Amino acid sequence: MAEEIITEERSDLLARLGLDGQNKASMGRVLANGSIAEATERADGTMEATIRITEDSICWEPAILVLPHGGDLELTVINDDKNTHSCLLPSNGGPKYLGLVNHGKGRATIRLDGPGYYWYSSPGGNDEGRGLTAAIVVRGEVPPEARLDRPDQPRP
Repeated sequence: MAEEIITEERSDLLARLGLDGQNKASMGRVLANGSIAEATERADGTMEATIRITEDSICWEPAILVLPHGGDLELTVINDDKNTHSCLLPSNGGPKYLGLVNHGKGRATIRLDGPGYYWYSSPGGNDEGRGLTAAIVVRGEVPPEARLDRPDQPRP
């Protein structure tokens, strides 16, 4: 359900989504493999997306999922591979785990309140070591009540 963007040059897309510089969501530059997609936002503010493990590639598609803001994300996770994998997702209140049999599918609702980047992976069978790691980037600013009491920092 995520709108995968394949027509833009990667550097242009990273710049448009704010993933290309200091004091932005720069972690998006670290994941060089896989695509970048934006979650779809419904009228009620809930976001939705689909991520998948593609066959014989040991990578997530998209490798970077961008949320326009913090909140609830309904995620469909598909394992198109011939092997069993899993998905350990970040979420406020504790991580969510999905076991994914070969050619299986699972669903999870996660909540990511604050802006930043959140890693997810398949933690079994050395999947992480072979590259089955990806990120969810939440755009936006930290609310005033959650900011540290320190001098203003330079911003782009």
